[in-house]
Amino acid sequence: MIPSISWVHIGDLHMDEADGWQSRDRLAAIVAEINAHVGSAADFVFLPGDNANHATPEQYRAITDTLASLRRPYRVIAGDHDFELGHLGNYEAAFPAANRPKVEVIAGHRCIFLDIISAGAGGPDFRLTMRHRDRLLEELARAEAGQQTPLVFMHAYPGDLAADGDTIAQIFADARVAFVDTGHTHYSELLNDGRVIYGATRSTGQIEEGAGRPGFSLVTVHDGVPSWRFKESGGNWPFVQIVAPADIRLVTRPADRRQVPRPGEIAIIAKLFGEPSHSLMLSIDGGSEHAMTAIVGTALWETTVSIGAGFHLVSVRAGTDRDAIKLLVRAEDDIPRRTIPIAPGRDVHAVGPWPEHGIEGTQLGPNKNGRRW
Repeated sequence: MIPSISWVHIGDLHMDEADGWQSRDRLAAIVAEINAHVGSAADFVFLPGDNANHATPEQYRAITDTLASLRRPYRVIAGDHDFELGHLGNYEAAFPAANRPKVEVIAGHRCIFLDIISAGAGGPDFRLTMRHRDRLLEELARAEAGQQTPLVFMHAYPGDLAADGDTIAQIFADARVAFVDTGHTHYSELLNDGRVIYGATRSTGQIEEGAGRPGFSLVTVHDGVPSWRFKESGGNWPFVQIVAPADIRLVTRPADRRQVPRPGEIAIIAKLFGEPSHSLMLSIDGGSEHAMTAIVGTALWETTVSIGAGFHLVSVRAGTDRDAIKLLVRAEDDIPRRTIPIAPGRDVHAVGPWPEHGIEGTQLGPNKNGRRW
């Protein structure tokens, strides 16, 4: 079985009674959607920090009470707001240790959950202690030894670290980390620094983009290929995601056939979240649609088509929903060359607007161009 992992990312909650518990209501709606439509297609649900806006027991209680009905396991990390009191005592008391692991192996992927909060002085003073850095190196070495795909979960990009951000990003690159999932920005964004893909998802509280509509992202890493798509709450189901090959914006290893395939017969893989009413339908460059075949025992669908060299638009439809990627197909003697990485792990490498995948590219958030919350 090809290793494949998916998770639901629910953006920074900023749970607070001051706004009438707005995030509690939004979280409850998202939990209901996950229970009704996502189910076992996602391995877990991820909360990326800034969970309680002021780190009070009441705010954490609102979160855990709302998550109690979630039918998938969830994993949580701390953000700077969780450290507002100068310690993580309330955060650790609220979430059982099983929900805030340091590392977990899921479906052939070593998921590493980093604490970049407690070494700092509060606020957005993000740092890794030497102990945390040593543990990171150890876990990445274990991933290599076990032939596992490494994934990292942290509250902010390496470029936001107060110290050694470039070093940490280079460690990720050297270890061939497939995806780094983060919070903090308040806006949805993807970075590709040429070696690693970084993702951030619109916050659930304190929303400035998307006309204030909450939602969540669905992230998949299939056979080392990352894919990401945002879904606003309350929309139609099912929801489809093309998971292989890679969209050109998410290519980090152009010599890898799984990311940039060679001309000829190419397998297209899609993942379905929700129950289909009919087969998934594939089209290449706007041509006629072809039915895909469900892979028994999974939420994956596949078909093989003959595609020549060049850029191609690959589209998969599931009911009223459609996903599309730009696929690069290159011959063996025409593989793109990679340049030396510059400013790894920093948002200068943002892929820019990608409206079909829910990225506006405005960087409207308190860390960039938005309001001071």
